[in-house]
Amino acid sequence: MTAEATMDGSYWVELVGDVIVARIRGQPTPEILERCQGAVVMLLRDTQRSKILYDALEMLDPTADIALMQRSLDASSLGARPVRRAAVVPNSRVAYLARLAFGDGEHRVFYNDLAAALGWLNGE
Repeated sequence: MTAEATMDGSYWVELVGDVIVARIRGQPTPEILERCQGAVVMLLRDTQRSKILYDALEMLDPTADIALMQRSLDASSLGARPVRRAAVVPNSRVAYLARLAFGDGEHRVFYNDLAAALGWLNGE
């Protein structure tokens, strides 16, 4: 498990079964986003997994710049590798930004429902 905390926010990335779980709490910063994405990419590479759950239930509303940065990080770090992503969000603003951040590829946004997100990732 990789974890880091700052005054602005924190993140955790871990493998749970065959799903990479990335949790972001508090206010996301560019540095937190870059480090979190780096940890996700490392697990994708090291474990050959292809399912990612982004848990944003305790994340404060990010700016549009942060969402666009995530989109750019995905494009540069994932390349053409197919991944399936689920984002669990607390409200419609974060849902909108998650759709913006993960606009390409196979993804789905869930409101406050970790179980449904995990079920979708696992094809249930």
